[in-house]
Amino acid sequence: MKAQTFRQWFVVPVILVMMAITLAACADDADDATDDAGQAELDRPIEFVEQAHDSFLVLNAIARFVAEEGYGYETNATHAETVAMWQGLTTGDMDVSMEIWVDQMPDWEQGLEDGLVHDLGTSIDESVQGWFVPTYVIEGDEERGIEPMAPGLSHVDDLPDYWEVFQDPEDSEKGRFYDCIAGWECEQVNATKFATYGLDDYFNRFLPGSGPALDTSLVTAHDRGDAWLGYYWGPTWMFGLLDLTMLEEPEYTEECWDEVMAAMSEERAADQSCHYPAVPVHVSVHADFPDLAPDYVEFLENVEMTMDQVSEILLYMHENDVDAHEGAMWWMSEHEDIWSDWLPDDIEENVKEAMENQQG
Repeated sequence: MKAQTFRQWFVVPVILVMMAITLAACADDADDATDDAGQAELDRPIEFVEQAHDSFLVLNAIARFVAEEGYGYETNATHAETVAMWQGLTTGDMDVSMEIWVDQMPDWEQGLEDGLVHDLGTSIDESVQGWFVPTYVIEGDEERGIEPMAPGLSHVDDLPDYWEVFQDPEDSEKGRFYDCIAGWECEQVNATKFATYGLDDYFNRFLPGSGPALDTSLVTAHDRGDAWLGYYWGPTWMFGLLDLTMLEEPEYTEECWDEVMAAMSEERAADQSCHYPAVPVHVSVHADFPDLAPDYVEFLENVEMTMDQVSEILLYMHENDVDAHEGAMWWMSEHEDIWSDWLPDDIEENVKEAMENQQG
């Protein structure tokens, strides 16, 4: 009887100790599982694509701030123009692009079909792009003493009649067209459009080296009251600052755009051309990224801004001479009701606290 009592006395503590060890191990496993749902599998920074134009920089500033301060991820941004961006996303060298204009990506649908990238929906609900002139070029500006320079200009077909108005300072025999940024897909689209509309005989396509360089050419011309013709897009602060008129083209259709894309890939004139489509701008990630950071991907799926909201940030940046991060922080402080809906409550509180610390 005594021996049995001793065995019971000995076994019970051992069982309790083993239970404690087991519970501790289970707790560790639970922690690991929690980490796995977050960033345990991502032992490196999230790699963002970066491009020079301000809307891209603003979207990145918001997304990276939330990643770092809300979820605790590290982030990095690498500059890449359209072709390099797409290559990086499909190979996994880059994780996230906050701004993809899908109708300018000939391989977009194939990339989705092949499972190389995931489409997480729209980051900006609409966009505009086309060929513009300052409105005073057509209508004049009585207040500034500017007479109309091309009063009959309304359609791209009218451009040959007015090439001298836009005379290239480096070639007196042709006009100058300020093109899309070298390396962007729209530069190749514009080349196809030029060939299709027969404008190569009348204009030189001048390729700015960056978005700011294109902006400078337009603002400088506007300040001087000079003629300017070129490609531009929105959202951008420029539409809040200047009065611009987009030249008419044949109406956009899917059939026409498919022909433009085919001609572009074959480096030939298209059988027909038309307006750029006004398309939503998408968030895209490499195929493996949702498994590496599923919590953060859920946030990216919720992000959606309007063209007016983005333009509001860009105009604030321009008027106050601040960078994209400061512009993003200003917008987030002014519009908590919008971005808070993109986040779970605990992550929202992390972001708010980080913003308060920055402001303090």
